[in-house]
Amino acid sequence: MRQADQNQYVEFGIGEESYAILISDIHEIIRMQDITEIPNSRHYVQGVINLRGKIVPVISLRSLFSLDRDELTKSTRIVVVNHLEESVGIIVDKVHKVTTFSDIQPPPERVGGINGDYFVGIGITPSGLTGILKLDEVLIRQ
Repeated sequence: MRQADQNQYVEFGIGEESYAILISDIHEIIRMQDITEIPNSRHYVQGVINLRGKIVPVISLRSLFSLDRDELTKSTRIVVVNHLEESVGIIVDKVHKVTTFSDIQPPPERVGGINGDYFVGIGITPSGLTGILKLDEVLIRQ
């Protein structure tokens, strides 16, 4: 068992699963908006949005993780993260809360059929397990 530092994370849902990103990596969370598709892009790149005059690429974790296609609802959000001096939007089904983890375990090789390399660890909470995403792997995966 590894004790976690008391970093804060934003926890969000994709389907029935919970994931989290360090709050310090998040620029903002916005409602879903029209996305302009980019021809010949990777299957998980949904396109780009214009965020106050800045063009931001948007990816779908559902597509990256080979899950069913995004079902857009009133709860769907785009989590805009800062990564390597760039902004990238990540489509999520629902943003749950800001949280901390008192216990973070190393990720297994596979997490529910998803490559364990995508995760920094698994946060353990009274309500269940939350996969903590490793942005380097999620955003740079070729």
